[in-house]
Amino acid sequence: MHLHQATPADFRAVCALYESVCTAMQASGNDQWRWGEYPNETMLQGSLDAGTLYIAREGDALLCAVTIDTHFDPEYAGVNWLFGVKPGAFHRLAIAPDQQGKGLGSQAVAAVCEVLRRQGCDALRIDTYSPNLNAQKLYGRIGLRKAGEVKFWHRDLPFYCYELPLSDETPLLPLTMHPAFRGGKLTPWGGEKLRTVYGKPIAEVPTGESLEISCIPGLESTDDTGVTLPALIARYGARFAGKYADETFPLLLKFIDAADSLSVQVHPDDTYAHANEGGKLGKTEAWLILDAPEGSQLVYGIKNGTTLAELRTACESGAQVEALLRKVDVKPGDVCFIPAGCVHAIGAGIMLYEIQQSSDVTYRFYDWDRVDARGNRRELHISKALDVTDLGFTLDPIPAGDAPVARVLDETYFTLDLINVAGSQAVPAVNHFGMLTALEGDMTLYWQGGERKLAKGESLYVPTAAPALTLKGIGRAALSMPR
Repeated sequence: MHLHQATPADFRAVCALYESVCTAMQASGNDQWRWGEYPNETMLQGSLDAGTLYIAREGDALLCAVTIDTHFDPEYAGVNWLFGVKPGAFHRLAIAPDQQGKGLGSQAVAAVCEVLRRQGCDALRIDTYSPNLNAQKLYGRIGLRKAGEVKFWHRDLPFYCYELPLSDETPLLPLTMHPAFRGGKLTPWGGEKLRTVYGKPIAEVPTGESLEISCIPGLESTDDTGVTLPALIARYGARFAGKYADETFPLLLKFIDAADSLSVQVHPDDTYAHANEGGKLGKTEAWLILDAPEGSQLVYGIKNGTTLAELRTACESGAQVEALLRKVDVKPGDVCFIPAGCVHAIGAGIMLYEIQQSSDVTYRFYDWDRVDARGNRRELHISKALDVTDLGFTLDPIPAGDAPVARVLDETYFTLDLINVAGSQAVPAVNHFGMLTALEGDMTLYWQGGERKLAKGESLYVPTAAPALTLKGIGRAALSMPR
């Protein structure tokens, strides 16, 4: 199909085409268009005058008409788009009713994309009314990504938004991810601050963990339409996840709300986990303390001089292990690096940001002799915990840096940058991918041709092929990425 700009001589035929398409839509029960309301002659005349009205003919027959431009309704600004810094759009694609069902829709979209490429656009963005199932099937069939939905004043139901990259070099934009949660019996120590402080839609109280960016099976984070992070990686490959498009996703980002103390626990390294936990990754992690009452403490290792035999005896006796735990004071802003083998426990009242290897392997030493409503204790894993404990661990919490960009951790598995924004601050370029979280303040993320207002506690996945990013406003953000 060849699209060319309409001329004034085409106008009456174009109007007749739209009127016939509206009539056919209404007859089929699709209320997306009503001739004279949307679309109408004034709209079409405006497109004709602007040079954005395109048509395709076969002989004297008008096959289709469409407006192609770079205009977007303000409602588009809130959509979680993934593609492009120079997007284009088409509006009011009309296929003659007697020509529908012949594949002209696919041909028309392909022709629109070619026009947009010639105009320098790198992505296509469009919407369609949610009852318009034919359009949705068409867009899915030709590979458009469903990005979200918007509401317009003239219809009660939402419109679904779709997008398509127009080249292999189209930049991939930061994508807000929706967390999975662990709560209830899985986190009896949790609270409700994930909702009251960060507005997270937790389903139950207590909830202890918000898995912000996660590929953990059954606990995957998702985009606005429910597509999981593993599915996004599989679909968009190396430009989305670097070398991890073909390898195990390496990291997991969490918020943790500890209304009560967590169990005393330890994690294995990669070698031990692979051999003993079905090939899983080990777990090295780090914490950034976000909130902590005055006098808060963490368990951060075992007291110097303790032998493995002493630790084993104390663990077998239950509460005696408490005397061997190394406790440290912490305050908001402190950073704790917790390598595999470090015995640790989060203290009551602490909320923190956690970056870790993508693993759910935890061995509990001790759970403070707690019982549930039925008098049951949580499972312990003393033998495996003793196997992997590092008795020589001696690190202390470190204060977060106050530089505009402070790299507070640069470890084997990940880096952690704290971005302190007072006006405008460039975001470091990512290595394979990044995970950007707004921790506090009032900030907007900018890139060429776009922006996104960030909510406190919002986490974005930053793809390999992301454009340069800048934070503006007043606040603080965290950026984690694989080493």
